[in-house]
Amino acid sequence: MGDRISSGRYHFVKNLFIFIFFLYLFFISIELMGLAFKGFGRGFAESLISTTANPFVGLFIGLMATSIMQSSSLTTSILVGMVAAGTISVKNAIPVVMGANIGTTVTNAIVAIGHITRKQEFKRAFAGAIVHDFFNVLSVIVLLPLHIVTQYIFGESFLQFLSEGLSEIFENAGGLKISSPLKFIVSPVVDLLNKYVFRGLFEPLVGQKALGLIILIFAMALLFLALMFMTRSMKSALLVKMENLFNSYLFKTAIRAFLIGTIITSIIQSSSVTTSLVVPLVGAGIVTIEQVYPYTLGANIGTTITAILASIATGNKIAVTVAFTHLLFNIIGTCIWYPLRIVPIIMAKKMGDISLKSRKLAIMYIIIAFYVLPGLLILLTR
Repeated sequence: MGDRISSGRYHFVKNLFIFIFFLYLFFISIELMGLAFKGFGRGFAESLISTTANPFVGLFIGLMATSIMQSSSLTTSILVGMVAAGTISVKNAIPVVMGANIGTTVTNAIVAIGHITRKQEFKRAFAGAIVHDFFNVLSVIVLLPLHIVTQYIFGESFLQFLSEGLSEIFENAGGLKISSPLKFIVSPVVDLLNKYVFRGLFEPLVGQKALGLIILIFAMALLFLALMFMTRSMKSALLVKMENLFNSYLFKTAIRAFLIGTIITSIIQSSSVTTSLVVPLVGAGIVTIEQVYPYTLGANIGTTITAILASIATGNKIAVTVAFTHLLFNIIGTCIWYPLRIVPIIMAKKMGDISLKSRKLAIMYIIIAFYVLPGLLILLTR
């Protein structure tokens, strides 16, 4: 009996260490994906953002720019700088912020693709990933027309009015800089890989333009490897323990899940990482899409806090206004679509069912929704 207990503990500890190791590799792969996209996308994104005046074009530009750079925070930071410099007005920046909120969800969908070889697991993971997409899209469907109408009637949209009111309160409040512990843990390895492997070994051979593609391929391979072993270890002795942890403590109530999503994202400063982290858990059946939904909404709020603190530190009213626009968009969207959560959840589950029948459609969804469609609409409407 004692030997059986000792053996069970050994397997649990072994699988826990395997899970932690591959979770670390998962974080590195996400960081490398961001590095790759930023490498060949930032200049393009900046040129896109600087040329917008039509609100619909601004929406698609924000979506595409963030999909390329894999960071709504980076898009918002570029936007704040451009608004402060007078390159783009606050009213034109607001639709870009809305688009950035949609674009940041592409990381979740890419992570879900890592489960594509296991049908039922992929169905759950893909639905869990794109419920974030549907929340943001539904929020835009309600709030963008309201932004345009109030802009037309009053000369200033409701979001701009509310954001300017908040910015006047916090303009001279003084800022606070938060360092991300995830960056502290992951950056040394990413920096070493970038300096000695990618730039030191590959850049002289393939050139700077192709380097981003090399990094992206490596990051995707690492992501798939990490997900495979994370899921495998979760399905072992860890499964019951993790189910108890999430169901009895972390995600026991919607409020708790929401607060955890907000706090974790505020600390690690990336909603892409926070939300994509739960995709494998949904895929493994540890948590449900209903439990993940409030956590995702919390992450949406949390991702705006860093930009707000940074903008307050600048003392620039325009910068603070744009940062608060992002926060208010997510708060108002949450107030609308949490009570009506059945709508985005059913839509995500339906897409999960469709992806089960044809997994190629899931890949096509990512390519078309985040890159092809916004690109075509930008060309047609500019």
